[in-house]
Amino acid sequence: METKLGKQTIKFSMPPVITASAAVGGAKEGEGPLGADFDMIVSDDKMGKKSWDLAEGAFQSAAIELTLKKAKLKNNDIDYVLSGDLQNQCVASHYGLRETGIPFLGLYGACSTMVESMSLAAALVGAGYANHAVCLTSSHFCSAEKQFRNPLEYGGQRTPTSQWTVTGSGAAVISSSGTGPRVTHITTGRIVDKGITDINNMGAAMAPAAIDTISAHFRDTGREPDYYDLILTGDLGVIGSDILCDLIVNEGYDIKSRHNDCGKMIYYIKEQDVHAGGSGCGCCASVLCGHIMKEMKSGRYKRVLVAATGALMNSLTVQQGESIPAISHAVAIEM
Repeated sequence: METKLGKQTIKFSMPPVITASAAVGGAKEGEGPLGADFDMIVSDDKMGKKSWDLAEGAFQSAAIELTLKKAKLKNNDIDYVLSGDLQNQCVASHYGLRETGIPFLGLYGACSTMVESMSLAAALVGAGYANHAVCLTSSHFCSAEKQFRNPLEYGGQRTPTSQWTVTGSGAAVISSSGTGPRVTHITTGRIVDKGITDINNMGAAMAPAAIDTISAHFRDTGREPDYYDLILTGDLGVIGSDILCDLIVNEGYDIKSRHNDCGKMIYYIKEQDVHAGGSGCGCCASVLCGHIMKEMKSGRYKRVLVAATGALMNSLTVQQGESIPAISHAVAIEM
């Protein structure tokens, strides 16, 4: 029997297991500090496809194939696959997974999609509706830039607050039994909008949502920040991380000594000229499914709270002068 804690959190009586995960990155990601933790680095960011959009789908195809191989599972063993991405109508997921034949649930949580998919997969497994579910997502620098900002050929000047969309994908198998880190709690976020309108400052737009969800998790569970070895956000970048750590103190929580952010971890910030860090669905997904899972299995981390964040605008709402709503979902992962 699962237990509802407070308004937003579910505690699993028999926590689902992350039995396998894999991360696929592009060339720039491979040159970053976490390059060795990717299962595959792709030198051709087009993956041999005719468009950036189809290439992103190929990243998802590679990620799920690698993950199932690690888990020693076939497509027919999987009850559900849950995925989404940043492209219109989530076509990277649709085209990337159309050959799998696995029952599919398409999601959109912007850059929070990986944790949203993990939350729902854990709920399906925890409730007994699935033995194995795969959750994954992706992003691609080129497909995201032309959709949300400018065509690459435009060569526009990037502002200091802008982040670099990760070209990559991450996938994880969540199972009812097995060995590996377990999803013990999920905390579902609320839509938060503090009036930010600058599409080149996603950190400022998303940080309030991270504050809201992380605070809700602590209130609902009665835990304090020092319960966790790592409180990981994805992907606030440099600016959003500072806002989070400074302002969550007003809620009564000091997380600075425990906090890191996927957008700060995936690149050498100055050397790779990514301004405020990394972003995109593939940022949290690849860092979590690659680096963090390896660190947990090695014993460095035993308890990790992952709070992914997403900006819920589209290209038209920003052009119409609307502010940027954001959301953050969290999962507690424990050995």
